[in-house]
Amino acid sequence: MFFRGISRPLLSESDVFQNQPLVVIDGVPMIGEHPFAYAVQSYDLERIGPATNLLTNINIDLIESIEVLKDVAATALYGPNAAHGVIVVKTKAYKADKTNRIAVNMYTGFAQKPQVTTINGDFENKFRQQFYDLYSSNGQYDEGDSYPLYLSDSLNINYFGKSDWTDSYYSNALLHNINANLSGGGPRANFQFMAGSSQDKGVADHTKLNKYYALFGLNMKPLKWMTFTTQANINRTDRNRNRNLRDRFAQMAYFPDLSAPLAPNKLIYDDYLSLYNKGFDNNKINLAQAFANLQLDFGNLHFLSTGMVDYNEGYRDQFFHSKLMENNSFASNYNGFNQRALFENKIYYDWKINEKNNLNLLVGNTLQWDTYRYNYAYAYKGVNDFIKVNLLEDDSNLENYLNPIAFPRELVFKFIDRTRHNMVSFYGKATYDYDQKLETSLVLRTDGSSNAQPDSRWLFTPSLSSKWNLKNSYFQSSDRVKNMAARLSLGRIGLPNTFDDVAQGPNYVSQIGYTGNQIVAGYNGMAALVRPYESGWVGYNLPWAYTDQGNLGFDFATYKNSFFVSVDFYLKQTKNQMIGIPAFSEYGYKSNNQPGMDVQNAGIDFTIGIDPVKRDNFTWSTVLNISHNQNKLKALPNGLDQLILGNSLLQVGKPLDQYWLLNNEGLYQSDAEVPLGMTYNGIAIKAGDPMWKDQNGDNRIDDLDRTLQGHKLPTVFGNLSNRLIYGNWDLNFNLYFNLGRKVINQEMANRFDFINNEGSRNLDAIKEITFWEKRGDYSKYPLYNPWSTVMPYQLDQDLFLENASFIKLRSVTLGYNFTELLNGNKDRIKNVYAYVSANNLLTLTSYSGVDPEIIDYTGYDNGATMRIPRMYTLGVKFDF
Repeated sequence: MFFRGISRPLLSESDVFQNQPLVVIDGVPMIGEHPFAYAVQSYDLERIGPATNLLTNINIDLIESIEVLKDVAATALYGPNAAHGVIVVKTKAYKADKTNRIAVNMYTGFAQKPQVTTINGDFENKFRQQFYDLYSSNGQYDEGDSYPLYLSDSLNINYFGKSDWTDSYYSNALLHNINANLSGGGPRANFQFMAGSSQDKGVADHTKLNKYYALFGLNMKPLKWMTFTTQANINRTDRNRNRNLRDRFAQMAYFPDLSAPLAPNKLIYDDYLSLYNKGFDNNKINLAQAFANLQLDFGNLHFLSTGMVDYNEGYRDQFFHSKLMENNSFASNYNGFNQRALFENKIYYDWKINEKNNLNLLVGNTLQWDTYRYNYAYAYKGVNDFIKVNLLEDDSNLENYLNPIAFPRELVFKFIDRTRHNMVSFYGKATYDYDQKLETSLVLRTDGSSNAQPDSRWLFTPSLSSKWNLKNSYFQSSDRVKNMAARLSLGRIGLPNTFDDVAQGPNYVSQIGYTGNQIVAGYNGMAALVRPYESGWVGYNLPWAYTDQGNLGFDFATYKNSFFVSVDFYLKQTKNQMIGIPAFSEYGYKSNNQPGMDVQNAGIDFTIGIDPVKRDNFTWSTVLNISHNQNKLKALPNGLDQLILGNSLLQVGKPLDQYWLLNNEGLYQSDAEVPLGMTYNGIAIKAGDPMWKDQNGDNRIDDLDRTLQGHKLPTVFGNLSNRLIYGNWDLNFNLYFNLGRKVINQEMANRFDFINNEGSRNLDAIKEITFWEKRGDYSKYPLYNPWSTVMPYQLDQDLFLENASFIKLRSVTLGYNFTELLNGNKDRIKNVYAYVSANNLLTLTSYSGVDPEIIDYTGYDNGATMRIPRMYTLGVKFDF
């Protein structure tokens, strides 16, 4: 999730982590998984461990409201944790009416498997044959060209027979949920207890997510001036992951022979699955949140002390059978936790100066302790396939005590790491209200971070906001105007460093990678030093990064038809950010981490709602939300105008989320069409090669001819929600739209680039079982010479750049309230509501891939992401 744009280029999963909003549940700021674990991974794909989104642990049935805070006026009190916005989740309030209530909610349903068109070796042969017909005379381009064995024998029924693998891969999936909520008490003491479980199965690859959860809360007022509140929330999640090859090989950092892909024949594919099922991949997450509040009220003076804890731990245990990987078994074990403890004290005073003037004063202090830790080990080539764990010698009298005995010591890799971040904050807020017409707030805070360097440990950040109630000022007696207000806010929020090595000054991380695996700073248990160092140079005098934000808003509402409109214009500038500049290679470093990167986001948030029809027995309400954002790189360290990092170009004055691509203008049909002397990176361009645009006219195609194109993130997005009520019936449907985004269809590029991918051992060469699924329109792409050394089907061109805008019918729900029919039992039954719902029903898009919504932050669609299925549920809610 990104609120009001991104503050830095998204070059890795670490950058995504540093752009995420804060999630607060009942006042507890949640902690997520830290990206420091990516340092021991060979590929920047899924993080080691269970890698389950912690938001899946939020129980929807307990939620009273969800509020998104974007404006600095609303986020300032949350401090540096809220630099990228806040999602405030509040659970249902406790009942204090001296009654005991039981609420039960249950639903069941299914996710519908997709309808796909399968292909086999014959289809793939015909696809490739057109290239051979154009660029070879005897079915062989040159003496070194060899045709894949799995496509060479048309009598091989494994690849040329029936393509019926989908029955073992796709299936309709069962969904269910049940929970119960018991609450009761009176004004002096009340409680809430809730427990439940749910199951969500995926339609592909037998994925599944089981959740078990419970909540207990207690609110007591033993004295008139004292209130004590405590709540605990626990969750357990069990996950069946997908079995795709890409994630497995990337995690193992091991690629077996890829010359023969999975066969589309169901019997052969089932044999593969039976081998896979001889191993295991267990993923579990335990989560606990708790808080306790003590509030003392002495007239207009109030004191609030709060202790909060958010803790989650994850486990992942794996074993893969040796026959899956060239007689090389694999086992791994992960356990890790993320923990946040927070202690906050507030004192606030309500001062009613006179009838028109009111002043609220607040001072507070927050102490925050974050700890992230993991223990991870993996091993290859076990003694047999019956011992599926990395056993250690447990006899302390033996020399090899605690050494591996089931796997060779030389092929066991162990990692343990921990990082901490502590923060101390002091803040004050003054809110002045004049006659309910003008309200002005000033927030002053200072934050100290353990991840900041000693000479810049603290950062002072002010914010000022004002709201002018035009309704009370000019239209107080109006029976038409319900609300009219203008809002203005200006402020600064600090942006703490994610990694603790910044606070240490100059340092290095040396990795010995002689086996192709990530091994940190050691060989066989002995310290070692090699170059280049993995981490960049970290110097001195590194200041805090911070975000300056301004917001101008206007709200208007009328009584008639419940019409309302709200518009916000914002400008957000994130400054002093650190980025690695390639430098100091002569000293063994890859880059120099320097501050000075500034990023600007500007945009508009617009909301309009109305009840087009409002009668006694029928009401129709509709709300439209639209957001538009533009990001721009304002500055780079040392006054640089541009910076090339991998296949990305960062250029001052340009957006951060653009692709750096060659412009493809067609195909050279003959050598005569090629301009004399035209080359691509020194290679002569010939007939059958792409016609790339020579931007600078130097008769050479190189990086100087690449241009910034498209946007990896949408420029306009929003949703349209509708609610229709007729008697006891209600109908709700929601449309979600995402416009202005473009993506690279990498799956199509890999299929056309079969010459370079066939038999290679890299991620792009992996053919999942879905390789045997017809996706997209092949006829729209030119038939280049795939043997050409200019790499005609490379990704870094606009040939595969597609418009990924879409409009999606997100949900439709039809419900009926049976309460009136049970009127005779109203003392016992407070509410009975039944509903049917459908999700993800329709997607309108011109994108030729599977679903533009599932493409990640990179903008490259490799086709391996799980589909979002259509889901249908039937549910009922009781309130006793």
